[in-house]
Amino acid sequence: MKYLLTLLFLFTSVTASAQTASTQASPPLAEESAEAAGMSEERLARIDAMLTGAVERDEIPGAVALVARDGKIVFHKAFGTADHATGRQLERDDIFRIASQTKAITATAVMMLWEEARFRLDDPVSTYIPEFEDAQVLDTFSAGDITYTTVPADNPITIRHLLTHTSGIGYGIIDSDERIRKIYQKAGITDLFTTEDISIGENVKKLARLPLHHNPGERYTYSEGLDVLGYLIEVVSGMALDEFFRTRIFDPLGMDDTWFYLPESHHDRLVPVQTREDGAWVKYSSSHYDPDYPVQGAKRFYSGGAGLSSTTKDYATFLQMYLNQGELNGVRLLSRTTVRFIMSNQIGELQVGDGQYKGLAFGVINQRGEDMGGRGSKGTFRWGGYFNTQYFADPQENLIGILMKQTRNIPDNTAWKFHQLVGQAVDD
Repeated sequence: MKYLLTLLFLFTSVTASAQTASTQASPPLAEESAEAAGMSEERLARIDAMLTGAVERDEIPGAVALVARDGKIVFHKAFGTADHATGRQLERDDIFRIASQTKAITATAVMMLWEEARFRLDDPVSTYIPEFEDAQVLDTFSAGDITYTTVPADNPITIRHLLTHTSGIGYGIIDSDERIRKIYQKAGITDLFTTEDISIGENVKKLARLPLHHNPGERYTYSEGLDVLGYLIEVVSGMALDEFFRTRIFDPLGMDDTWFYLPESHHDRLVPVQTREDGAWVKYSSSHYDPDYPVQGAKRFYSGGAGLSSTTKDYATFLQMYLNQGELNGVRLLSRTTVRFIMSNQIGELQVGDGQYKGLAFGVINQRGEDMGGRGSKGTFRWGGYFNTQYFADPQENLIGILMKQTRNIPDNTAWKFHQLVGQAVDD
């Protein structure tokens, strides 16, 4: 096995290459009038009024919103303050921790390697990360000393299981099962991100020894399986995850403001995470992680599930590549046939939320979701992040909506209002 992995590493290191040119040449995102893109300026103003009102009522400290249609940005505005303590006003190019919005980028990187025939999606992940051999499922648990027993899993964890959150792996501090939370905490698993001196590979290898919620493929359980896939990318490509993202995705797409750890020149654009205490906005703090991780610490933990920071325009660029069927500005990251496959239902009847299913990179709205209203057309793909960021892209309308804030533990209705208001502004 070690010999085969060594050969695989050498092969992938030698063959890693930049992205390919495309016979298509969709232009990069650029600003255009609403009318030219089939949108109503008057109706888009309702988004302006909604977010201005939310700031004035002190429901949120601030937000940046972007709407694009047919590859043209028709609405891009900042509202309120970036930091209530200093009074600094938000700017359109301010940088937000996008947390779980990282997952779609990691999944894209996995599928880029899949297109190069590096692996099959139903390969056991233990083929590439041997620590996942002999996976075990949690059986009994003792809360007193956090000990447990396990039974062997019925089948191995595959790459597809990790992409679709059906592996049975948990999510530590945000897991719905208190037993899993305590087991992960006792084992010293790093969830989300860290300023500590640890690599994603070291963390994943510890994670591999812990029990699963259930047999792989049995249920949908939101998990840090995308962190496992981040390490898989490193193993298969022979590149650190940040380097792979930079050279294979961000630079080709012109996503110059998306990073795991921000260059010093970007530090002043990072928006602090805030929450409300005693009626005032204060910086959010947590015993689980340092919210200033993008600018502090050892800077070597590349969380494929939650580690990136970005801007509204950068993330819109990434989504536009998908709306263009894998291409942007003459650079092809994915084939349109692969994009179609990524958007297909990968979990059958397993639930990921009413009105949507799970593809290989996104939650995707089904017919019921469209019929529920306010969620876009059938095929709309979407997700969000832990620090109150949201996005959607509607292929039928060639429409993108992104709303970024940096808050925790507050009531906030702006996300669903924003999505409805974007949809009602279509005017062709």
